[in-house]
Amino acid sequence: MDNINDRQKDLNFLEEIIENDLKSGKYKQIITRFPPEPNGYLHIGHAKSICLNFGLAKKYGGKTNLRFDDTNPVKEDVEYVDSIKEDISWLGFQWAEEHYASDYFEQLYEWACLLITKGLAYVDDQTLEEIRINRGTVQTPGKDSPYRNRSVEENLDLFSRMKAGEFSDGEKILRAKIDMSHSNMHMRDPILYRILHSEHHRTGNKWCIYPMYDYAHGQSDSIEKITHSICTLEFDIHRPLYDWFIQKLDIFPSHQYEFARLNLSYTVMSKRKLLQLVKEGYVNGWDDPRMPTISGFRRRGYTAESIRAFCDSIGVAKRDNLIDYSRLEFALREDLNKSAKRVMAVLNPVKLVIDNYFYNGEEMLEAINNPEDESAGTRQLSFSNTLYIEKDDFMENPPNKFFRLAPGKEVRLRYAYFVTCTSVEKDAEGNITTIHCNYDPKSRGGNSPDGRKVKGTIHWVNAKDCIKAEVRLFDRLFTEELPDKTEEGKTFLDYINKDSLQVLNNCFLEKSLADVKPLDKFQFERLGYFSVDYDSNEKKLVFNRACTLKDSWIKSNNS
Repeated sequence: MDNINDRQKDLNFLEEIIENDLKSGKYKQIITRFPPEPNGYLHIGHAKSICLNFGLAKKYGGKTNLRFDDTNPVKEDVEYVDSIKEDISWLGFQWAEEHYASDYFEQLYEWACLLITKGLAYVDDQTLEEIRINRGTVQTPGKDSPYRNRSVEENLDLFSRMKAGEFSDGEKILRAKIDMSHSNMHMRDPILYRILHSEHHRTGNKWCIYPMYDYAHGQSDSIEKITHSICTLEFDIHRPLYDWFIQKLDIFPSHQYEFARLNLSYTVMSKRKLLQLVKEGYVNGWDDPRMPTISGFRRRGYTAESIRAFCDSIGVAKRDNLIDYSRLEFALREDLNKSAKRVMAVLNPVKLVIDNYFYNGEEMLEAINNPEDESAGTRQLSFSNTLYIEKDDFMENPPNKFFRLAPGKEVRLRYAYFVTCTSVEKDAEGNITTIHCNYDPKSRGGNSPDGRKVKGTIHWVNAKDCIKAEVRLFDRLFTEELPDKTEEGKTFLDYINKDSLQVLNNCFLEKSLADVKPLDKFQFERLGYFSVDYDSNEKKLVFNRACTLKDSWIKSNNS
């Protein structure tokens, strides 16, 4: 009994519902669906829904359909359909069946006619503004449309003529006849169909009337015999209408369940706002690495495994809450720490010359590819008397506890030798151009035979065979944790982080990175995790920083 109770505690509320449904024999197999509207690219909130729907079906031996809610031809495009399929596949899921709401247009039309025949729907000539005003408020009941009591015959005739294209956009609509004084505003004679003379990406110009989401969604679920229609929490007030349509049409009783949507700090997740960012040039497309889109995260260097782990870690809740962006970065670090090859790169270089190094030929040193994975093995690094190191790893007048390179100070070069700074060269403006050092030839591999301790270890690249690259450093796209909750007179655009992208054009990488491919991932030692960008080519390598080695945002914003 204790084991059963412990197991129940480990289940989220959706798993409890499904297990009870299967145990009671209500369903032999569960069927879920992921129903995106193809009017934009998927974002991290959709990733949560994808992982949940596909994950539940997989756990309980069911299946998941992919269904595009393509009921608004004005906003939808094949580009979005293709991107959605690519994102789901990249996340590691495969749908059982692919459907479109447009597959069901004929059936939905017939069901709308059935509702008219039953006296449960009517054609309204009011404008949308008149309908809005007459709907009333939460405190006051709405007013019946003057066209609410049209006869069945007249409504069928008008609806048929709407379908035939006799009326212009907005001239007439079809509404359900429910209750204009209902406490739930969505039950006050909701709109079922509107006229849109616009070409559809699949049906062309065959239709000029299109069903509303609230009408098409539940019936599409029913057609596909979806057992558990899982939506985000804002759709809970739509559930009575979902159930009303199914009940009045007497069709397969799909049921809707709601969970809390993913709210991520320093991010907006409205498709409308994301589209605005793209169209107005605040970002460089839907897959800009600063965007919260799945394609943006992929381009930035995130792995499918890290996003799935993140979605699993935040759980399934019934109440909305805000998830800190750092939790997503933590999931990526956890994954890449185990899988990413370690390499050395210098992003802000200064030359270092070892004056007493007279090795005849090319010296090769052994470097570990990944200390977390023995099977990753080692690689060979070339070494010479001329290197590049980070400018930040040298200070001419260092403070106490500065354990990197300084005049008269000794540091360890990663995998190489101990070096001591002897002098520096400067240009006319006083900027350091070259650091001169001597090295201890007995300290090869970074170990001293006399046991002396060196606190600082710095990375480097060989100036004689290193590769030049462009490196893009990304930060949060917004400066405020909740950019949607704006001050009076401001919009979310007022909180754009002007320093969200920094491009470094004079970076040097070790020679082993010469043959990388887009989306290859590495840890640049001491600097962070980086991924090869799509813009890379034979003439120029481009890397994106996926995340730092530690969460530097919290530190910088609390200082």
